Amino acid sequence: MTPLENEITALKKELVSMWILVQSQLNKAKEAMVQFDKDLAREVLIKEKRVNAFELKIDRDCENIFALYCPVAVDLRFLLAALKINTNLERIGDIAAGIAIYVVQSSVNFDVKALESTSLLRMYEEAVNILIDTRTAFEKEDTVLARSIFKRDDVLDAINESAPINIAEVIKANPESITETLYMLSIIRKLERVGDQSKNIAEEIIFYVEAKILKHLESSNRRLEGEE
Repeated sequence: MTPLENEITALKKELVSMWILVQSQLNKAKEAMVQFDKDLAREVLIKEKRVNAFELKIDRDCENIFALYCPVAVDLRFLLAALKINTNLERIGDIAAGIAIYVVQSSVNFDVKALESTSLLRMYEEAVNILIDTRTAFEKEDTVLARSIFKRDDVLDAINESAPINIAEVIKANPESITETLYMLSIIRKLERVGDQSKNIAEEIIFYVEAKILKHLESSNRRLEGEE
């Protein structure tokens, strides 16, 4: 392989390693929430520094490749996509840390029945699975799988939209749980953003593999449909 190809391969491995770490952070935050494990939640907060360190290193590596090799075509698209994927992964890491903070701050555990009735657990599982599949799409350069992320994000959006009504029902049934229930609403909001970040990543995978820019395409289509 050429020196540039070696650098690109190393960068892909770095991104995958960051992906796995962020996925682990999300899973541990979920376990801490369900088990009300404050120690595990604190572990997530500590490891957030590793996520941030990954982001900085990947940014620097991209800058070095730009400066040394002046990449073109697919290599250039990959580097541009890598920078954006890196940012999105770091934001998902922030979301995992934010969920962990709620566990640390909460004075009582989260009611499992409430987690189920609000579809929070289902939403969490789907958000993690979407993140896993974006990594698979990235590693295999599978744009069909990347495109499937857009439709699957609709599930997260639907749960997020129905959250206020479901949360209100939980509070009505148990007014003393209002603080923890509002934490649950915030977690649902955060998981919806995991879906958004994953969609952004899927768009970048399609961009570097197919040289197609999908950003703003969905909103443009909706405007056209509205005009019709």
